[in-house]
Amino acid sequence: MAVVEPLELNEAAGARRRGPMRPAALASSRRRIEPSAIVRLFGGLDRVLIALGVSIALNAHGPMLDRPVAATAPILIGGLCLHWFMRGAAFYGFPPRHSTAAHLLRIGGVGAAATALAGLGAIVLGQNPRAALQPMAALALALMAAHLGWWFVVQGWRRAGRLTPNIVVVGATENARRLIEAAIASRDVAILGVFDDRAARSPEAVGGVPVLGDTSALLNHPLLPFVDRIVITVPASAQVRVRALIDRLRVLPNAVTLFMDLDGAEARAATVSRLARATTTHVAGAQADEKRAFEKRVQDLLLGSLALLVALPVMALIGLLVKLDSPGPALFRQRRHGFNNEIITVWKFRSMRVEASDATAARQISKDDNRVTRVGRIIRKLSLDELPQLINVVRGEMSLVGPRPHAIGMKTAGEDSARLVAEYAWRHRMKPGITGWAQINGSIGAVDTPEAVRRRVALDIEYIESQSLWFDLYILLMTVPALVMARNVVR
Repeated sequence: MAVVEPLELNEAAGARRRGPMRPAALASSRRRIEPSAIVRLFGGLDRVLIALGVSIALNAHGPMLDRPVAATAPILIGGLCLHWFMRGAAFYGFPPRHSTAAHLLRIGGVGAAATALAGLGAIVLGQNPRAALQPMAALALALMAAHLGWWFVVQGWRRAGRLTPNIVVVGATENARRLIEAAIASRDVAILGVFDDRAARSPEAVGGVPVLGDTSALLNHPLLPFVDRIVITVPASAQVRVRALIDRLRVLPNAVTLFMDLDGAEARAATVSRLARATTTHVAGAQADEKRAFEKRVQDLLLGSLALLVALPVMALIGLLVKLDSPGPALFRQRRHGFNNEIITVWKFRSMRVEASDATAARQISKDDNRVTRVGRIIRKLSLDELPQLINVVRGEMSLVGPRPHAIGMKTAGEDSARLVAEYAWRHRMKPGITGWAQINGSIGAVDTPEAVRRRVALDIEYIESQSLWFDLYILLMTVPALVMARNVVR
């Protein structure tokens, strides 16, 4: 697969091949921001702002505890009402079809309602309503100003292609046309292209979205790392054809969904909305689990940053030794497949002579390999050459735990390793890791036989299906003993 930059993908094809929903920039699936993350982020910031505003108002005329309850209760009532209204009014969807002015007016309406309730509470309690109305009005204006900022941040994410899920359609059918029309109307998803297993009979475009080829073209298309979901729109009545398509697409890491025949604009709009949230009929590929992905990312950031900080002195020493041992750079870069077949650049300490470096792993490491330097032999045996990959973890390209990323074009016994196992690409349904379930089960170092490739893929898939926070911590704890026990393994 060729290296493709998001802003350059298919530029040579021109605007005619882009389709009506193609975003200005394409972000990989790994960089997509889930709606629930936006709700947590901006909802949390709003709660902090409301709590801060209420606290300032309560203590503006002296310490809150020194004032009578009747004087502080109206502001507390207003703040709690504002909090409840903000949570219940779905203010964090930031839909693309809504205007900034309409969003701010809704915030203003909620703020006005909470302010009115605070003033009413003051009157009931025999207090001057101005003492509650003024701070609550100021807090409502502060929320409107904050949401103006949130709106521009979200629009920036949308322009960068990080918010709207990207899908491709399989089947140049009437269902595809209906789905595309509903997507254009809602703008909840971006349909990048159409593929059809009967491409010779297909039109050039469906609903303005270009037909990019047959399913064989889809299996190796450079768009795939940017595709969140593949939607089969072949009529469900064509059961044999649908089954054949599912079996063919099952080898991809991308999620595959079956689009059911639906009548009516409302039903199709609801389907598009569900596609945006990945809750339609799932038949193959990675099933999204936002909570698990969030926990894993937090784990990687916390533990990865700490490990990188602790490892920096060791890394500096290794880098110096590598430079002194042989001419050339201390670090070695290699292109590997990441999540959803995204091409990432993985960093390692250089362990081979520069002129013998093998970026595609066409020749895997062997015992007494004459390409390996003296320092390289030591750091490979202790797996210290992998330490720079902590940078990849902090950047979000890798995880601490996951399937090990293999070099693109890696060979096993003279054959492309990816062709030896039908489920090879399933390894890319999760971010690659520095260590993993395969490594602590003895699959370390070169996979120089078809049997070794099959065993590693089987262990990687077993991990992906069972991944959890505690499972990751267990693997991290077992990594050092596993490396010690495998000290004689060639790597």
